[in-house]
Amino acid sequence: MKRTIQVYLGDDARRVGTLHFDAIGSRQHSAFTYEDSWLKSADRFALEPALPLVMGPQYPRKTKDGSAFHAAIADTEPDGWAKRVILRDHAKRRQEARRTGEDAATTPFTALDFLLAVDDFSRIGALRFKDEQGVFCRAFETGRRAAPPLVELGRLLAATRAVETENETAADLAYLRGRGTSLGGMRPKCTVIDEDGRLSIGKFPSVSDERPVTKGEVLAMTLAKAAGIRAAEARLVESDGMPVALIPRFDRTEGGRRLMYVSAATLLGADSDGSRDHFYTEMVDTIRMHGADSKSDIEELWRRIAFSILITNVDDHLHNHGFLHDHHGHWSLAPAFDINPFPERMRELKIWISEETGPEATIDALFSVIAYFRIPLARAREILSEIERAVSRWRESGRALGMSDRELDQFADAFEHPERKAAREKSR
Repeated sequence: MKRTIQVYLGDDARRVGTLHFDAIGSRQHSAFTYEDSWLKSADRFALEPALPLVMGPQYPRKTKDGSAFHAAIADTEPDGWAKRVILRDHAKRRQEARRTGEDAATTPFTALDFLLAVDDFSRIGALRFKDEQGVFCRAFETGRRAAPPLVELGRLLAATRAVETENETAADLAYLRGRGTSLGGMRPKCTVIDEDGRLSIGKFPSVSDERPVTKGEVLAMTLAKAAGIRAAEARLVESDGMPVALIPRFDRTEGGRRLMYVSAATLLGADSDGSRDHFYTEMVDTIRMHGADSKSDIEELWRRIAFSILITNVDDHLHNHGFLHDHHGHWSLAPAFDINPFPERMRELKIWISEETGPEATIDALFSVIAYFRIPLARAREILSEIERAVSRWRESGRALGMSDRELDQFADAFEHPERKAAREKSR
């Protein structure tokens, strides 16, 4: 199979290049070529450091379990939950085709099929893809809204629960099709439009949850803002008695225009198969090289690490950090997102603070790198004090969100631990 897909940027649909895709059996390859007009444009920029502004086809570095595409393109692929919905929908369609005697294709889904299965309206960032017929992928179907309004949360929740319990109907899958996201892993979620018309992510409770995960995430995001972190907005809305975390998309302006987004993994040039450990000191180097406001973002990063340590946010991998394009190839830290307290997990960070500290999530380890972050000791203590004060009010903040004492007790180990005391002592 050979496909040629045109790549565009933003709501103005500026042509930036061409994506070539080739699949032979299980082997899948791609190449990206910048458009001449983009290379000559005064406001051009490289979509990622591994895609320099040069003529001719460029091939991604292929790893065993990595994406077939360059990382900036792969960042727009559906996440684990969305892929689950796509595969179930594909299987259901094949079953129906066999039942009715129609031609039932058994060709496995390719990487390109997954990439183009996300609705154009809700795709993360500003990259857009147009097929050989000149249609943006996926353009929403005639008579179908690009994203459902908030009043349909109940229907969305019911459809996601049906998928989780493997009781979904074709109608459930048709309703969810294309409305997944590129952020958030395997947990059930969907893109929605909130009351103010903003594109948002609705995160649903899972049937396997043993604690109120959605409430815990909104609590963490609320505390993050109180700790001075530039975090995405988050609030709880109820649907059929279930708490749904509603998070407006930070890759859209207030007017709804698309912003170019890449993950930290992409900006660092990290292997997409996660084959080696990475360090926050590497992110510092990357911010210094590509940052629009390096000093501010590096201090912000240090603040986020401290906060993660104090609330046991230990799912801090490189795809849970991101950057928004600012100007001429300079990037700014995206608002913090996907922050969760994990009371049952070992207190080790996915991204090590430095090569020397290893994965330990400790305040001592964080203070060992303040010179690398170029943060004066007095300033580091001031930041840590602000964070600890915010985290110390976690029960009060949780009650303000409507959490019961029993629900809060389920998160206690994430917030009450020796590093809190270490933070108080270190900030004096």
